[in-house]
Amino acid sequence: DESGRPLSVEVFVGNTQDPATVASQIKKVARRFGGGDVTFVGDRGMIKNQQVEEITKYGFHYITAITKPQIESLLANRVLQMDLFDKQLAEVEIDHGIRYILRRNGERALEMQQSRDSKLASLRQMMTKQNDYLTGHPRASAAVALRKINDRCGKLKVSKWVRAEVSGRNISLITDQQALVEIEKLDGCYVLKTDLDKKAADKKTVHSRYKDLAQVEWAFRTSKTVHLEMRPVNVRLASRTRGHVFVVMLAYRIVQELANRWESINLTIKEGIDELSTLCADEIIVQGVPRCSNIPAPRESVQQLLDAASVTLPEVLPCKGIRVASRKKLPENRITR
Repeated sequence: DESGRPLSVEVFVGNTQDPATVASQIKKVARRFGGGDVTFVGDRGMIKNQQVEEITKYGFHYITAITKPQIESLLANRVLQMDLFDKQLAEVEIDHGIRYILRRNGERALEMQQSRDSKLASLRQMMTKQNDYLTGHPRASAAVALRKINDRCGKLKVSKWVRAEVSGRNISLITDQQALVEIEKLDGCYVLKTDLDKKAADKKTVHSRYKDLAQVEWAFRTSKTVHLEMRPVNVRLASRTRGHVFVVMLAYRIVQELANRWESINLTIKEGIDELSTLCADEIIVQGVPRCSNIPAPRESVQQLLDAASVTLPEVLPCKGIRVASRKKLPENRITR
């Protein structure tokens, strides 16, 4: 939902592409959650033309981003103008109620520039190495060295503005400044597309809702790593795989709640849980029989985490003599038994 809390989770058969999963989610919202005035937000790889048709067919709305070739096409057809990207947040509305929200991210533009500089430096280093090799090995082929550098240009995806040329037995890099200027023109630029009416959401709201996709990425990253460890999946049946993923989603809800409650404490969720794991209990044995577990007073750092999470520990816990083993300790316990 709008606060980043997952409402449901679904597992698909392996090798299913992202766009193919959208249709079932649209039907789920329409039938299971009752539909209504719902807007789907997805990145440019998730919501494409076919998915837009599915979404609008059910009366829903969408917010997505368009690809760089699509931006270039809109610029060529004069639907968009480059000077609009220089504004803080610009908007263009065309026929059929389609709106485009434009912005240039200065930090992203700088990252792209630094990436190109790094790739060019890597190519120059490779060129120097190949020239040194040709100098030290008179029988070495300059054509082979040239091909290696140009192949490297292709892998780095810089062939449109830099290439290698050979003169005698010396290789040099040629930079097409005009092509580079054209490429740099769209550095950090992105365009959002939506069919939402302005009364339902202004351009700032549309932009904010799209940026909220970062919460989705954080959810996936947290579920796959940290303490939740969705992968590897150590079950084989489909029903058990779905059960495993469902439990991970519930655990993520707990992680998300802890993140909100521990926001004022200078600790990550992993660091906080590691700190709580140091909390232990004293087992009280009467005449050789475990009776209860006494919980000592937590140290200050642990108590701070508990207070922030609104957790109050009991002084004692009943002891039923049941051994609980973690996945890491399970093999050891099997051996001792």
